[in-house]
Amino acid sequence: MNFKPLSNHVFIEPVDEEKMTKSGIVIPDTADKEKPIRGKVLAIGPGKVKDNGERMPMSVAPGDMVLFKKYGPDEIEIEGKKYLVGDEDDILAIIG
Repeated sequence: MNFKPLSNHVFIEPVDEEKMTKSGIVIPDTADKEKPIRGKVLAIGPGKVKDNGERMPMSVAPGDMVLFKKYGPDEIEIEGKKYLVGDEDDILAIIG
Protein backbone atom coordinates (compact mmCIF):
# COMPACT_ATOMS: atom_id res chain seq x y z
CA MET A 1 0.00 0.00 0.00
CA ASN A 2 1.38 3.41 -0.96
CA PHE A 3 0.29 6.42 1.13
CA LYS A 4 0.92 10.06 0.28
CA PRO A 5 -0.36 12.22 3.17
CA LEU A 6 -0.96 15.92 2.66
CA SER A 7 0.18 18.88 4.79
CA ASN A 8 1.43 17.74 8.21
CA HIS A 9 -0.54 14.48 8.30
CA VAL A 10 1.07 11.22 9.38
CA PHE A 11 0.02 7.61 8.67
CA ILE A 12 0.80 5.29 11.58
CA GLU A 13 0.60 1.53 11.86
CA PRO A 14 -0.50 0.82 15.44
CA VAL A 15 1.65 -1.59 17.44
CA ASP A 16 -0.30 -3.69 19.91
CA GLU A 17 1.61 -4.22 23.09
CA GLU A 18 1.13 -7.42 25.01
CA LYS A 19 0.10 -6.56 28.53
CA MET A 20 1.34 -8.66 31.39
CA THR A 21 0.83 -8.42 35.12
CA LYS A 22 3.77 -8.48 37.54
CA SER A 23 3.06 -12.14 38.24
CA GLY A 24 3.36 -13.01 34.52
CA ILE A 25 -0.30 -13.31 33.54
CA VAL A 26 -0.88 -12.09 29.97
CA ILE A 27 -3.94 -9.85 29.61
CA PRO A 28 -5.63 -10.47 26.21
CA ASP A 29 -6.56 -7.64 23.82
CA THR A 30 -10.24 -8.28 24.44
CA ALA A 31 -9.85 -7.13 28.06
CA ASP A 32 -8.84 -3.60 27.05
CA LYS A 33 -10.41 -1.97 24.00
CA GLU A 34 -8.54 1.35 24.18
CA LYS A 35 -6.50 2.50 21.20
CA PRO A 36 -2.77 1.76 21.27
CA ILE A 37 -0.50 4.70 21.98
CA ARG A 38 2.53 3.37 20.15
CA GLY A 39 3.08 2.83 16.45
CA LYS A 40 5.33 2.88 13.42
CA VAL A 41 5.24 5.85 11.03
CA LEU A 42 4.48 4.61 7.51
CA ALA A 43 4.24 7.88 5.62
CA ILE A 44 4.41 11.63 6.27
CA GLY A 45 3.18 14.69 4.46
CA PRO A 46 5.48 17.45 3.21
CA GLY A 47 4.78 19.65 6.26
CA LYS A 48 2.47 22.49 7.20
CA VAL A 49 2.70 25.76 5.25
CA LYS A 50 3.34 28.82 7.45
CA ASP A 51 1.61 32.17 6.93
CA ASN A 52 4.66 33.48 5.04
CA GLY A 53 4.43 30.59 2.53
CA GLU A 54 7.39 28.59 3.84
CA ARG A 55 6.89 24.92 4.58
CA MET A 56 7.76 23.65 8.07
CA PRO A 57 9.84 20.45 7.95
CA MET A 58 8.39 17.36 9.61
CA SER A 59 9.97 16.10 12.85
CA VAL A 60 9.30 12.42 12.14
CA ALA A 61 10.26 10.15 9.27
CA PRO A 62 8.86 6.89 7.88
CA GLY A 63 10.07 3.99 10.00
CA ASP A 64 10.14 5.95 13.28
CA MET A 65 8.50 4.29 16.30
CA VAL A 66 6.41 6.94 18.03
CA LEU A 67 4.20 7.59 21.04
CA PHE A 68 1.03 9.49 20.22
CA LYS A 69 -2.02 10.91 21.93
CA LYS A 70 -4.51 8.16 22.69
CA TYR A 71 -7.48 9.96 21.13
CA GLY A 72 -5.62 12.21 18.65
CA PRO A 73 -5.35 10.23 15.39
CA ASP A 74 -8.36 8.89 13.49
CA GLU A 75 -8.63 5.17 12.83
CA ILE A 76 -9.12 4.09 9.23
CA GLU A 77 -9.32 0.67 7.60
CA ILE A 78 -7.75 -0.09 4.22
CA GLU A 79 -7.96 -3.56 2.69
CA GLY A 80 -8.93 -5.04 6.05
CA LYS A 81 -6.01 -3.55 7.98
CA LYS A 82 -6.37 -0.75 10.55
CA TYR A 83 -4.19 2.36 10.42
CA LEU A 84 -4.14 5.69 12.21
CA VAL A 85 -3.94 9.05 10.51
CA GLY A 86 -3.42 12.30 12.34
CA ASP A 87 -1.49 15.52 12.54
CA GLU A 88 2.17 15.66 13.49
CA ASP A 89 0.97 17.48 16.65
CA ASP A 90 -0.67 14.21 17.78
CA ILE A 91 2.79 12.63 18.13
CA LEU A 92 4.33 13.05 21.58
CA ALA A 93 7.76 11.43 21.13
CA ILE A 94 9.98 9.33 18.92
CA ILE A 95 11.03 6.08 20.58
CA GLY A 96 14.72 5.49 19.93
